[in-house]
Amino acid sequence: MLIIEQSGSVLSIRLNRPQVRNAFNHELIEALHRALAKVPSDARVLILSGEGETFCAGGDLNWMREAAMYSQVQNYADALRLAALFQAIADCPVPVIARVQGGCFGGGCGLVAAADIAIADENAKFAFSEVKLGLVPATISRFVTPKIGPGQARALFTTGEVFDATRALRIGLVHEVTPDLDAAVAAKVRAILAAGPQAVHRAKNLARYTPPNNEAAAQLLAEVRASDEAKEGIGAFLDKRRASYFEEPV
Repeated sequence: MLIIEQSGSVLSIRLNRPQVRNAFNHELIEALHRALAKVPSDARVLILSGEGETFCAGGDLNWMREAAMYSQVQNYADALRLAALFQAIADCPVPVIARVQGGCFGGGCGLVAAADIAIADENAKFAFSEVKLGLVPATISRFVTPKIGPGQARALFTTGEVFDATRALRIGLVHEVTPDLDAAVAAKVRAILAAGPQAVHRAKNLARYTPPNNEAAAQLLAEVRASDEAKEGIGAFLDKRRASYFEEPV
């Protein structure tokens, strides 16, 4: 279901169902959720990708056929597990980079929206295709709509139309479109490993939960400034040396 590898501080989780374009089913959802719950303490960045030519085609048709026979109570429990998966990606203690190639449909777009950084191949295709099946993108909407805005969400959710990487970039679903995914992802990894790991963690949370007032913002900065990591970072900058937390990718 998954290929999990770690090289230095870089953790890689790859969806491994290429025969069905890495589509979700019960087992994949559970496996990915377990992996996210066990991110090693020495990891500083997570790369989420898909094996083969497709990042993620959304829901497995056999899984959805089974779900169509569920009661509403059973469907609620099933949907709650999927919603928890996207939340786990957003809550991951380290930055999550989504490496997107080929097709990215339905729930695959949810993975991209929940990630911190999304990089797409220039030939990637996207769609919120749920309406084509008589469904709605409910569990992913909590992550997609804040990212692309309600206007774009209304247009794309209601049509289920396929759109290209250029449009995905324009609306903010992805952050970069490139002909060389590996090089682009490696550049983001290098940037993260050059920064203070605690600062990166706090910065991720800062973007998600903006301080409610000036006092809270000032308190956060004061706490960070007093930390050993900040003292090391500032000292290294003034001394024109690399900070002790700087790490070259393996």
